[in-house]
Amino acid sequence: MHGGDVVAQRPQPLAGRRIWFVGIGGAGLSAYAFLARAWGAEVGGWDRVRTPYLAALDDVGVEISPEPVVPEGWEIVVSTAYAELVSGRPRAEFLAELIALRRSIVVSGAHGKTTTSGMIAFVLAELGEDPAWLVGGELPQLGRNAGAGEGWLVVEGDESDRTVAVLRPEIAVVTNIELDHHATFASIAEVRELFDDWLAQVPQVVRGWELEPVDFGLAVPGEHNRRNAAAALAALELAGVARADAEPVLARFAGAGRRFQIVGEAGGVTVVDDYAHHPSEIAATIAAAREESGGRVIVLFQPHLPSRTRHLAHEFGQALSAADAVCVTEIYRAREEPLPGVTGKLVVDALRPGLRAGWAPAVEQGAALVARWARPGDVVLTLGAGDVDRAGALILAAL
Repeated sequence: MHGGDVVAQRPQPLAGRRIWFVGIGGAGLSAYAFLARAWGAEVGGWDRVRTPYLAALDDVGVEISPEPVVPEGWEIVVSTAYAELVSGRPRAEFLAELIALRRSIVVSGAHGKTTTSGMIAFVLAELGEDPAWLVGGELPQLGRNAGAGEGWLVVEGDESDRTVAVLRPEIAVVTNIELDHHATFASIAEVRELFDDWLAQVPQVVRGWELEPVDFGLAVPGEHNRRNAAAALAALELAGVARADAEPVLARFAGAGRRFQIVGEAGGVTVVDDYAHHPSEIAATIAAAREESGGRVIVLFQPHLPSRTRHLAHEFGQALSAADAVCVTEIYRAREEPLPGVTGKLVVDALRPGLRAGWAPAVEQGAALVARWARPGDVVLTLGAGDVDRAGALILAAL
């Protein structure tokens, strides 16, 4: 269904509102803006860059401004990334309002939340339950990272800035708990406390670590995805979907964008891109690559955030050492300032002795290096949460 038709035909609980999103190009706010438009609001916004997420907003008549100037009289919703630039309503507060308008399922946790929330939304959609969804990644089988159905609202909740704490869904899923955001949390105990406090406010709860991985075949590889699927099934059962109905549909879920996404093949080498940016995620992705191919695994890794790299350099080295060859680029700083002495070379130094390793300050140099290393039968993984996703095309061209 075309986006304009969605807006015309759905209930419109936000009719009469005019809402301006600062940071509208991000995975989160672009989804919120799409749903707000579908639910009747007049919507506009601004971002520093033109991202792929804005295409769906163009389709439904969202105004994207080239300048960070808010029209007079509009409500302002601000991404965490721009909180110091523009005053407005925090994104978490607006998301909490959307969740209050529907029966909702919120999925959070250190790893797997995009895939797990995508699994839930996909099953509900395929079974005719007409869900709405707000997910922090593209869902190719559903067409976009947001949907505006009239059934359950499925939301990916973010713990990185504690915003999940204000959300009040009917069902909460926590996939797993680890210390991933060192600029927000001082210890794993603080992370556990956040989730414990949040889950105490939610009627029905799924804790992923209490579940056994599913034992049936999935279209997405790896033990971590079998665990994601178990959490998704548990949430679907709480939402009234019979496991016997959900399992065959879930088996067809092909994944979210940048989650073990096959970029292409050239010269007998398969190039796969993945968002993995924490040691646990990297280890799981490398293991999944071995499970799928049985050949050599070569990694191009771009560290994400100086704070994370400083705290986890040793753990990154351990996880990456499961590969057959590793090239590390400079850190993608995103929202953080540089830290003295903290570079991607810290990760290179932590790799196991004897591993074929390289250092490349830029993504382009790293892509060229791993392409030279690769031979037929290899899998090349491009890993990280920054702009390393552009390396896949460069590697294929070099091959």
